[in-house]
Amino acid sequence: MTRGIFRLVLALAVGIVVGGIEDQVLNAQQAPLKATDLLRTDIAGMEGKEAVLQLVEFAPRGATGIHYHPGHEAAYVLEGSLILEMEGHPSRALKAGDSSYVPAKHIHGGKNASATDPVKILVFRIHEKGQPISVSVTEPHFWK
Repeated sequence: MTRGIFRLVLALAVGIVVGGIEDQVLNAQQAPLKATDLLRTDIAGMEGKEAVLQLVEFAPRGATGIHYHPGHEAAYVLEGSLILEMEGHPSRALKAGDSSYVPAKHIHGGKNASATDPVKILVFRIHEKGQPISVSVTEPHFWK
């Protein structure tokens, strides 16, 4: 009987540990988007300006939230399908091979059009050195 209780307690403990690890792994994979700097450099001849090249990856149903950039943004869709929503413009669907431009301080947002596939975009920005890349109005999230 003591052995049976020990096995039950051990099984519960292992289950709790494995469940906690699985939860951390799933939550780590559940970020709506991930931005990786590929290049960040001063721009010769443009004092105080820098160029930033990023790979931005959207999880399925991932959305940036509403935001703006202090600088200019040009993007090229490498993979997947993205919906770009810019203030004062109709929503625009972008697929692999499409590009977009968002002027400085223009409020906009993007979301992965797919519930199953990721989106990857290459983003090039020019902005004042020391300024944030992005200013959030609403946080990144998953759409339903």
